[in-house]
Amino acid sequence: MAKVISFTNKKGGVGKTTTVVNMAAYCADFGKRMLLIDLDSQGNATTGLGFSKSALKKSVYNVLIDDEKISANILPTQLPLLDILPANVDLTGAEVDLVYKRNRDRILKTALEEVKDRYDYIFIDCPPSLGLLTINAWVASDSLIIPLQSEYYALEGVSQLMNTIAMVKQHLNPHLTIEGVVITMYGGRATVSKQIAAEIKKFFKSKLYEIIIPRNVRLSEAPSHGKPIILHDPKCIGARAYKALTEEFLSKQ
Repeated sequence: MAKVISFTNKKGGVGKTTTVVNMAAYCADFGKRMLLIDLDSQGNATTGLGFSKSALKKSVYNVLIDDEKISANILPTQLPLLDILPANVDLTGAEVDLVYKRNRDRILKTALEEVKDRYDYIFIDCPPSLGLLTINAWVASDSLIIPLQSEYYALEGVSQLMNTIAMVKQHLNPHLTIEGVVITMYGGRATVSKQIAAEIKKFFKSKLYEIIIPRNVRLSEAPSHGKPIILHDPKCIGARAYKALTEEFLSKQ
């Protein structure tokens, strides 16, 4: 049965989608059967893997709101072992539509039962908010990976995020754990980056991955080409960092 992991942070622009797309791609490259679920209405994971949101007729919205089978909405990607449950423009209204659904916080968890035996890992790209879509992801998940940028404002939101995780554990998913925390978009030359990284390590201790993801132009270019970095420029510093991060993640399983 697949291990389900949500990539989450209530703050946007921290490299969350870049991390989930590239870790999923490298896991597939290492022989793991992968499903990536794009639960963010911006659909960046979907476009980052080469799909046009406007052209998609089926998406995660059809699973959550129309009660369609998840298998009917999954698409193969350019990597043989990586599938995606994409997002399209319909997902924008999902937060409102979910309010009227029965067991609205458990819809994704129930839907995943159909396909969990087909994959080794299911990664979920959560929206940068703590609404019903994110709650659905956390309830469906075994654990969370939290990407954090090495800047002051990243630390400000951590306590609220941890409080919300504690509430979900208490009321909805007592087995939810933090898989790991990854520092992204790291500017190693700046003293403040080093200080913030040290504070993050002090807070999360052993949960913090040793591999740090640097700022890298090739990483930010790759989504515009509809490719993960492994297919865009596998030799760049960003690709090497995500490959090493994925190796560290898999070594802890």
